Amino acid sequence: MTTSAARDRATPTRRDQILREAARLFAERGFHGVGVDEIGAAVGISGPGLYRHFAGKDAMLAELLVGISERLHEGGVARMEESVSAGLAPEATLDALIAGHIDFALDDRSLITLHDRELDRLRDDDRKQVRKLQRQYVELWVGAVRAVYPGLTELEARVSVHTVFGLLNSTPHLSGPSSLPDRGTTAALLHRLARGALAAARADGGSGQPH
Repeated sequence: MTTSAARDRATPTRRDQILREAARLFAERGFHGVGVDEIGAAVGISGPGLYRHFAGKDAMLAELLVGISERLHEGGVARMEESVSAGLAPEATLDALIAGHIDFALDDRSLITLHDRELDRLRDDDRKQVRKLQRQYVELWVGAVRAVYPGLTELEARVSVHTVFGLLNSTPHLSGPSSLPDRGTTAALLHRLARGALAAARADGGSGQPH
Protein backbone atom coordinates (compact mmCIF):
# COMPACT_ATOMS: atom_id res chain seq x y z
CA MET A 1 0.00 0.00 0.00
CA THR A 2 1.37 3.44 -0.87
CA THR A 3 1.85 6.11 1.75
CA SER A 4 -0.78 8.32 0.14
CA ALA A 5 -3.26 5.46 -0.15
CA ALA A 6 -2.80 4.58 3.49
CA ARG A 7 -3.47 8.16 4.52
CA ASP A 8 -6.56 8.36 2.31
CA ARG A 9 -8.07 5.20 3.83
CA ALA A 10 -7.63 6.44 7.37
CA THR A 11 -10.14 8.95 8.69
CA PRO A 12 -8.22 12.23 8.80
CA THR A 13 -7.85 13.80 12.22
CA ARG A 14 -8.49 17.49 12.78
CA ARG A 15 -4.72 17.94 12.84
CA ASP A 16 -4.44 16.21 9.45
CA GLN A 17 -7.20 18.44 8.07
CA ILE A 18 -5.42 21.57 9.28
CA LEU A 19 -2.15 20.48 7.69
CA ARG A 20 -3.81 19.61 4.40
CA GLU A 21 -5.54 22.98 4.15
CA ALA A 22 -2.44 24.85 5.30
CA ALA A 23 -0.40 23.14 2.59
CA ARG A 24 -2.97 24.03 -0.06
CA LEU A 25 -3.23 27.66 1.00
CA PHE A 26 0.51 28.15 1.48
CA ALA A 27 1.13 26.69 -1.99
CA GLU A 28 -1.54 28.86 -3.61
CA ARG A 29 -0.76 32.18 -1.94
CA GLY A 30 2.60 31.89 -0.22
CA PHE A 31 3.39 31.47 3.46
CA HIS A 32 3.06 35.16 4.28
CA GLY A 33 -0.08 35.51 2.17
CA VAL A 34 -2.15 33.26 4.45
CA GLY A 35 -3.38 34.04 7.94
CA VAL A 36 -4.20 31.71 10.78
CA ASP A 37 -7.86 32.76 10.58
CA GLU A 38 -8.02 31.66 6.94
CA ILE A 39 -6.58 28.24 7.72
CA GLY A 40 -9.06 27.88 10.57
CA ALA A 41 -11.98 28.86 8.33
CA ALA A 42 -10.94 26.23 5.79
CA VAL A 43 -11.41 23.50 8.39
CA GLY A 44 -14.38 25.06 10.17
CA ILE A 45 -12.75 26.27 13.38
CA SER A 46 -11.73 29.69 14.66
CA GLY A 47 -8.21 30.91 14.01
CA PRO A 48 -7.34 30.89 17.73
CA GLY A 49 -8.65 27.33 17.90
CA LEU A 50 -5.72 26.26 15.75
CA TYR A 51 -3.39 26.95 18.63
CA ARG A 52 -4.77 23.87 20.39
CA HIS A 53 -3.07 21.87 17.64
CA PHE A 54 -0.10 23.99 16.52
CA ALA A 55 1.98 26.76 18.05
CA GLY A 56 1.57 28.77 14.84
CA LYS A 57 2.13 28.81 11.09
CA ASP A 58 5.85 28.12 11.48
CA ALA A 59 5.06 24.88 13.30
CA MET A 60 2.62 23.85 10.56
CA LEU A 61 5.21 24.48 7.86
CA ALA A 62 7.85 22.51 9.76
CA GLU A 63 5.55 19.54 10.27
CA LEU A 64 4.58 19.56 6.60
CA LEU A 65 8.12 19.65 5.23
CA VAL A 66 9.81 17.42 7.79
CA GLY A 67 6.82 15.07 7.69
CA ILE A 68 6.86 14.51 3.95
CA SER A 69 10.63 13.93 3.99
CA GLU A 70 10.14 11.32 6.71
CA ARG A 71 7.32 9.61 4.80
CA LEU A 72 9.27 9.46 1.56
CA HIS A 73 12.35 8.00 3.27
CA GLU A 74 10.39 5.52 5.40
CA GLY A 75 8.31 4.47 2.40
CA GLY A 76 11.44 3.92 0.33
CA VAL A 77 13.05 1.81 3.04
CA ALA A 78 9.88 -0.25 3.38
CA ARG A 79 9.64 -0.87 -0.36
CA MET A 80 13.25 -2.00 -0.56
CA GLU A 81 12.88 -4.30 2.44
CA GLU A 82 9.70 -5.82 0.98
CA SER A 83 11.44 -6.42 -2.35
CA VAL A 84 14.43 -8.09 -0.70
CA SER A 85 12.17 -10.25 1.51
CA ALA A 86 10.18 -11.33 -1.54
CA GLY A 87 13.33 -12.10 -3.51
CA LEU A 88 12.36 -9.70 -6.29
CA ALA A 89 14.71 -8.69 -9.09
CA PRO A 90 16.50 -5.32 -8.85
CA GLU A 91 14.23 -3.95 -11.60
CA ALA A 92 11.19 -4.62 -9.42
CA THR A 93 12.79 -2.78 -6.50
CA LEU A 94 13.52 0.23 -8.68
CA ASP A 95 10.01 0.15 -10.10
CA ALA A 96 8.59 0.13 -6.56
CA LEU A 97 10.64 3.20 -5.62
CA ILE A 98 9.53 5.01 -8.76
CA ALA A 99 5.88 4.13 -8.16
CA GLY A 100 6.05 5.40 -4.59
CA HIS A 101 7.53 8.71 -5.65
CA ILE A 102 4.93 9.06 -8.39
CA ASP A 103 2.20 8.67 -5.77
CA PHE A 104 3.78 11.55 -3.88
CA ALA A 105 4.20 13.66 -7.01
CA LEU A 106 0.55 13.24 -8.00
CA ASP A 107 -1.09 13.33 -4.56
CA ASP A 108 1.04 15.90 -2.72
CA ARG A 109 1.71 18.53 -5.34
CA SER A 110 1.25 21.37 -2.88
CA LEU A 111 4.08 19.99 -0.74
CA ILE A 112 6.45 20.07 -3.70
CA THR A 113 5.59 23.74 -4.18
CA LEU A 114 6.07 24.40 -0.47
CA HIS A 115 9.46 22.75 -0.43
CA ASP A 116 10.65 24.79 -3.41
CA ARG A 117 9.41 28.11 -2.03
CA GLU A 118 9.49 27.89 1.74
CA LEU A 119 12.24 25.50 2.89
CA ASP A 120 14.50 28.38 3.89
CA ARG A 121 11.82 29.61 6.34
CA LEU A 122 12.32 26.58 8.57
CA ARG A 123 14.44 26.78 11.70
CA ASP A 124 17.98 25.55 11.18
CA ASP A 125 17.35 22.29 13.03
CA ASP A 126 14.25 21.47 10.99
CA ARG A 127 15.91 22.41 7.71
CA LYS A 128 18.92 20.23 8.53
CA GLN A 129 16.59 17.34 9.35
CA VAL A 130 14.85 17.72 6.00
CA ARG A 131 18.18 17.75 4.19
CA LYS A 132 19.43 14.70 6.10
CA LEU A 133 16.31 12.71 5.26
CA GLN A 134 16.53 13.76 1.63
CA ARG A 135 20.16 12.61 1.40
CA GLN A 136 19.20 9.24 2.88
CA TYR A 137 16.34 8.94 0.41
CA VAL A 138 18.65 9.72 -2.50
CA GLU A 139 21.09 7.05 -1.34
CA LEU A 140 18.31 4.44 -1.38
CA TRP A 141 17.67 5.31 -5.00
CA VAL A 142 21.36 5.37 -5.92
CA GLY A 143 21.74 1.83 -4.61
CA ALA A 144 18.65 0.63 -6.47
CA VAL A 145 19.70 2.31 -9.72
CA ARG A 146 23.22 0.85 -9.63
CA ALA A 147 21.80 -2.61 -8.96
CA VAL A 148 19.92 -2.35 -12.26
CA TYR A 149 22.61 -0.41 -14.17
CA PRO A 150 25.92 -1.56 -12.61
CA GLY A 151 27.93 0.23 -15.28
CA LEU A 152 27.00 3.59 -13.81
CA THR A 153 29.44 5.22 -11.43
CA GLU A 154 28.13 6.39 -8.09
CA LEU A 155 28.24 9.99 -9.30
CA GLU A 156 26.41 9.16 -12.53
CA ALA A 157 23.73 7.33 -10.58
CA ARG A 158 23.32 10.21 -8.14
CA VAL A 159 23.01 12.79 -10.91
CA SER A 160 20.50 10.52 -12.67
CA VAL A 161 18.41 10.17 -9.50
CA HIS A 162 18.28 13.93 -8.96
CA THR A 163 17.29 14.35 -12.62
CA VAL A 164 14.44 11.88 -12.24
CA PHE A 165 13.27 13.65 -9.09
CA GLY A 166 13.18 16.89 -11.08
CA LEU A 167 11.11 15.18 -13.76
CA LEU A 168 8.63 13.63 -11.36
CA ASN A 169 8.44 16.70 -9.12
CA SER A 170 7.41 18.86 -12.07
CA THR A 171 3.75 17.94 -11.51
CA PRO A 172 2.83 21.27 -9.78
CA HIS A 173 3.70 23.04 -13.03
CA LEU A 174 1.08 21.13 -14.99
CA SER A 175 -1.84 23.41 -15.77
CA GLY A 176 -4.50 21.42 -13.96
CA PRO A 177 -6.34 18.08 -13.66
CA SER A 178 -8.56 18.82 -16.67
CA SER A 179 -5.50 18.94 -18.95
CA LEU A 180 -4.15 15.58 -17.73
CA PRO A 181 -5.09 12.02 -18.64
CA ASP A 182 -6.67 9.97 -15.86
CA ARG A 183 -4.48 9.26 -12.85
CA GLY A 184 -3.51 5.77 -13.91
CA THR A 185 -2.48 6.89 -17.38
CA THR A 186 -0.52 9.82 -15.97
CA ALA A 187 1.26 7.57 -13.45
CA ALA A 188 2.16 5.07 -16.17
CA LEU A 189 3.54 7.86 -18.37
CA LEU A 190 5.65 9.28 -15.56
CA HIS A 191 6.96 5.79 -14.80
CA ARG A 192 8.03 5.26 -18.41
CA LEU A 193 9.73 8.65 -18.48
CA ALA A 194 11.59 7.93 -15.24
CA ARG A 195 12.85 4.55 -16.41
CA GLY A 196 13.76 6.02 -19.78
CA ALA A 197 15.80 8.79 -18.15
CA LEU A 198 17.69 6.30 -15.99
CA ALA A 199 18.37 3.99 -18.91
CA ALA A 200 19.64 6.92 -20.98
CA ALA A 201 22.37 7.55 -18.41
CA ARG A 202 24.21 4.48 -19.66
CA ALA A 203 27.16 5.07 -21.95
CA ASP A 204 25.40 3.15 -24.75
CA GLY A 205 22.33 5.40 -24.50
CA GLY A 206 20.18 2.82 -22.77
CA SER A 207 19.86 0.34 -25.62
CA GLY A 208 19.47 -3.31 -24.87
CA GLN A 209 19.05 -4.94 -21.48
CA PRO A 210 19.78 -3.19 -18.13
CA HIS A 211 22.60 -5.62 -17.25
